[in-house]
Amino acid sequence: MIELSPKLNTLTPYIPGEQPKNLEEFIKLNTNENPYPPSKNVDNLLKTFEVDNLRLYPPPHLEDLREVIGSFYGVSGENVFVGNGSDEVLGFSFFAFFYGKKKKILIPEISYSFYPVFARLFDIEFEEIPLREDFSIDLDIFLEKSSICGGIVFANPNAPTSLGIDSKRLEAFLESLDPNIPVIVDEAYMDFYGDSIVNLVKRFKNLLVVRTFSKSFALAGIRFGFAIGDSFLIDSLFKVRDSFNSYTINMLTYEIAKSVFEDIDYYNEIVSKIIKTRERVKNSLKEMGLEVFDSKTNFLFIRIDKEKFNIDAENVYLKLKENKILVRYFNSPEKIKDFIRVTIGKDEEMDIFLEKLGGILGAFKG
Repeated sequence: MIELSPKLNTLTPYIPGEQPKNLEEFIKLNTNENPYPPSKNVDNLLKTFEVDNLRLYPPPHLEDLREVIGSFYGVSGENVFVGNGSDEVLGFSFFAFFYGKKKKILIPEISYSFYPVFARLFDIEFEEIPLREDFSIDLDIFLEKSSICGGIVFANPNAPTSLGIDSKRLEAFLESLDPNIPVIVDEAYMDFYGDSIVNLVKRFKNLLVVRTFSKSFALAGIRFGFAIGDSFLIDSLFKVRDSFNSYTINMLTYEIAKSVFEDIDYYNEIVSKIIKTRERVKNSLKEMGLEVFDSKTNFLFIRIDKEKFNIDAENVYLKLKENKILVRYFNSPEKIKDFIRVTIGKDEEMDIFLEKLGGILGAFKG
């Protein structure tokens, strides 16, 4: 038997949402993908792409792409790091800013489940900060415990709860915090909220904002994420990346990513469509008697009251799956076992979801 690293036995990997092989049979509302296609600019780019370029490595530091992103967000290219999806950017960030520290980092008790995975992978001690009773992130507790922590990480809007923290509150939080404590704010869903703190990276040298093209830009398949922060933080991320793999962005992704902001009106349009559908579906669910959080994302977090409907959240998830509709169910932590998370699809997909969910709840309640 080959002897493996003892560390391997301590890892509990992140579990992604189900990706069925017979995808065309399902309405897929379980992985927060955008239901609309990317801009036609992407289609045109792929049709004219010089295949011969695939024999070449992409530019190691992708300066022109970083300048494009920086220009859009009002910073210099030196303030932008790019990676193979925001998960890679987050992983590099955990290593760069937290690995080897004696102080624990602070993360919300319910948030993106990759955060504790990264912490355990790099032997980083962490403390999960309880959410408020309404499931919002309690910044006061983060602040109270900040004097003994080595860093802070949270998503805004948060996942899977879908709730957002407004930028004024975050600005006040950062003003009250020791400027030597690194703060990572994961804004994967921010375009569905529209209250980013990217502009604050110029004031707060300890702030790193992580973004992705997977959600609002309908490009989950190219695996592209980026971070915006002080050049010291960005240089640190490149140091980690270049100790692992200097070419994490492939040539196709590189070219597509450069083109995204050329058609920002299209992406704003589909984000608006998703928000409009989200609000309509949220109201319909409330009319069914369901509790739905005030989402600032492209998904809804829905409580299934077993006493009220005579069926629990896990079985609603399973019944929807039998009806060829995939949603996400989390049986851990215990606090969210009564919820399902539902990605916002196209209007016709959401109408079918509402019909099937109503039938399931009605059958058990009746």
